[in-house]
Amino acid sequence: MDAPIYMDSHATTPLDPRVLEAMLPALTTAFGNASSSQHRFGWEAGALVEQARARVAALIHAEPSEIVFTSGATESNNLAVKGVAHRRRKGHIVTCAAEHRSVLDCCRRLEHQGFQVTYLPVLKSGLIELAQIEAAFTPETILVTIMMANNEIGTLQPVAEIGAACRRRRVYFHCDAVQAAAWEPIDVQALGVDLLSLSAHKMYGPKGVGALYLRRRDPRVAVEPLFDGGGHEGGIRPGTLNTAGIVGFGRAAELAAAERSADSGRVRALRDRLLEKLRVSPGGVIVNGALERRLPNNLNVSFENIGSNSPIGALGDIALSSAAACASASEEPSHVLAAIGLPAGLAATSLRFGLHRFSAEQEIEAAAAAVSAATVRLRR
Repeated sequence: MDAPIYMDSHATTPLDPRVLEAMLPALTTAFGNASSSQHRFGWEAGALVEQARARVAALIHAEPSEIVFTSGATESNNLAVKGVAHRRRKGHIVTCAAEHRSVLDCCRRLEHQGFQVTYLPVLKSGLIELAQIEAAFTPETILVTIMMANNEIGTLQPVAEIGAACRRRRVYFHCDAVQAAAWEPIDVQALGVDLLSLSAHKMYGPKGVGALYLRRRDPRVAVEPLFDGGGHEGGIRPGTLNTAGIVGFGRAAELAAAERSADSGRVRALRDRLLEKLRVSPGGVIVNGALERRLPNNLNVSFENIGSNSPIGALGDIALSSAAACASASEEPSHVLAAIGLPAGLAATSLRFGLHRFSAEQEIEAAAAAVSAATVRLRR
C-alpha cells in the first residue's frame, strides 16, 4: 500500500484546504480579540466572527442571533441538556439508548441531581419508534434529546416527526446534528427543532469549535450557562472567542451548503461499492443498522465465523474504527451495537467505515481487499 487510507471521518474529517485558506487572516493580520470594541483589531476580528455566524446560521436555516459558538459538540450538548434542565430546576427528560456519550452522560448526571430520565430503546435498524416517544411524555417532561444521525451506525432518525410531537406538547426538542450536517439538509423551522448541536471538525473544518442553535421565538429557549465570567455570546457562553476556528467553521458551513448534494451522491456510490466488494469475499458480512436510512458515508459491518477477533489490528495503514472515538480507549463493547441487539461476539468484530469528501475509488478497492484478506486469515 503506497499511502495510508483514511476512513474514520465520523471521528474527524480532513481539513478542507479552502477552509485553511479562509482561516489564515485570522491567524496573522486579523489577530485581535473579537470582543475588543475600542480599536480596529477588535473590529476586524468581530466582523469575521459575525460573517461566520451568518454562514453557520444559513446552513440550518436559522437566524445569526440564534447561533452560540462553543468549543465543540460535547460542550454544545452539555449546554443544551444541562442548560435546559438547570433553568427549569426539575422535570423529566426523554432520550435514546443509542445517543452519543456526551448526551447520555449528561442525562446520568442529571439523574443524580433529581431529574427523571427515560432512555428509549431502538429497533435492530437503530430507529426509534415514534409510538414510544409519544408514550414517554409525562406532564413533567421538559426536554427530548435525540440525535439526527448516529455516529456509529449512521441511522437517520425521524427528526421532523419527533419535532412535531414535541411541539404539540410544548416540550423543548434538542437534536445532536453533528454527524448529519455535512450530508443532510437541515431546516430547524421545518424540523421543529429548538436546540441543535454542530461541530466544525465533522464537516471539514478545524477542531475545537462548535455551535449551539437556540430558538429565539415561538418559543424562546432559555438555558442556564455552564460557565461564569464575561458577557460573550449574549452571556450564554463566556470566554474569549476562537476567532480563527470560528472563521474556519463558517467557511466549512458555506462549503457544506453548496456541495452537500454532490458529495452525498458520489460518496454513497463509493460506500455501496465497498459493501459490494466486502460481500463478495468468503464468509458472512452483517450490516449493522438500516442500510436504506443512513448517512451516505457510513458503513458499519460485522464479520461472521471469525470468533470475537477484530480484523482492525491487521489492516496496517487503513484508518478505521470499531466504535466512537470517545469510547475507543474503553474495553466495554459499543453501547450502540448493544442497543440494536447485536451479540457481543459479533460486536467485537465490527468495523466502522467513515468515507469523506476526498475519498477515492482506488482507496475503496484497496480497503476492501485488505479487509477481505484479514478476515480470511482470521477464519483460518
